[in-house]
Amino acid sequence: METERNELLNQLLSEENMIEAYKQVKRNRGASGIDGMEVTELKEYLEEHGEEIKEEIRTRRYKPSPVRRVEIPKENGGVRLLGIPTVKDRMVQQMIVQVLTPIYEPIFSEHSYGFRPGRNCEMAIIKVLEHMNEGLHWIVDIDLEKFFDNVHHDKLIRLVSQQVKDGDVISLIRKFLRSGIMIDDEYKESTIGTPQGGNLSPLLSNIMLDVLDKELEARGLNFVRYADDVQILVGSQKAANRVIENVSRYIEKKLGLKVNMTKSKVNRPEDTKYLGFGFYYDKLQKTYKAKPHKLSVEKLKRKLKQLTSRNWGVSMDYRLLKIKQLIVGWVNYFKIASFKKVCKQIDAHTRFRLRMCIWKRWKRIGTKYRALIKLGVNKYKAWEWANSRKAYARVAMSYIMCRTVTNARLKKRGLVSLLDQYQLKHILV
Repeated sequence: METERNELLNQLLSEENMIEAYKQVKRNRGASGIDGMEVTELKEYLEEHGEEIKEEIRTRRYKPSPVRRVEIPKENGGVRLLGIPTVKDRMVQQMIVQVLTPIYEPIFSEHSYGFRPGRNCEMAIIKVLEHMNEGLHWIVDIDLEKFFDNVHHDKLIRLVSQQVKDGDVISLIRKFLRSGIMIDDEYKESTIGTPQGGNLSPLLSNIMLDVLDKELEARGLNFVRYADDVQILVGSQKAANRVIENVSRYIEKKLGLKVNMTKSKVNRPEDTKYLGFGFYYDKLQKTYKAKPHKLSVEKLKRKLKQLTSRNWGVSMDYRLLKIKQLIVGWVNYFKIASFKKVCKQIDAHTRFRLRMCIWKRWKRIGTKYRALIKLGVNKYKAWEWANSRKAYARVAMSYIMCRTVTNARLKKRGLVSLLDQYQLKHILV
């Protein structure tokens, strides 16, 4: 047992493990913690203090700093609480993750897809569709209320101890759980919960919820879990009502977690929202398919509206870059879904708003006149259009801009089309 213990601690403190953890933290980037150290400063810090960190861990003298509490606005008007550890603590957490992941991956459920190597959101959605198309048309959506804030430390440590026999590693994990929170320069003790934002939290959440996975498997239920988002698929409404009641009771009594009964519900596929996706029945192919949920589409529209605001005083190059990043990222996320019709409507509206931005940037009559001539308009028409007193929206929809700032010109200038990205992804898929 002592040899096993030393072996795990030695793996954690090995030079290779520390270097890989540093590289991962550097790739993730992220904000600084309460000490103000940036990711770019970590390499120099490790060159001077790396061995000191190892020795502190080995002798149980390592003391994590409190996490910096930040509030991220949510779409529903609420906030998501994140705890940002210091860069040094993020690296040590990553060192722990790298030695524990090989221990837990073989025993985690095949129905779990979140924050695991080789698994992702796309695979979870494909599995949900698979169950739907097997005839499981009733979905039990269980909402765990503030899961990360309600995890009991003792329960979690007991679960970790079942697989991890190294007391030094367990002690280090407990220190991170109890490191505390800084809110507006005021320290608050953390006696419960595992703050979102740290490298270790996703693994710990999977360890906690693997107990639920094993229980659902024992009951013979078909389900998909991505982090704390659980979807259980059954064949009848009666079975769904029974499952939501029994499983909710199990979660609260056995795991000590809180189920939000106002948000937990029984749905049909068409009314389900999971990981930003919605679902619909294709009558021609007689199969269920995925699409971006209407709320996800509305969120994209809001972001594009911000990026195409006439009052945003940035260069056109920067504006087009941010639009490209948003669209490419959005299409990459939803690439297995169908949304061709949505693309055309959003693309048209984005071009309309960009034309308003361009007309405003030209501003003066002389600037408009010279720009229109450069775009191929004869002098008479250019002067007439440059003196137009129409509002921005009317000009953007008029012959003035559509004839000159064409779709092709916008594309050449750097505007990325949602439809082009969609078609490209579907060819590749």
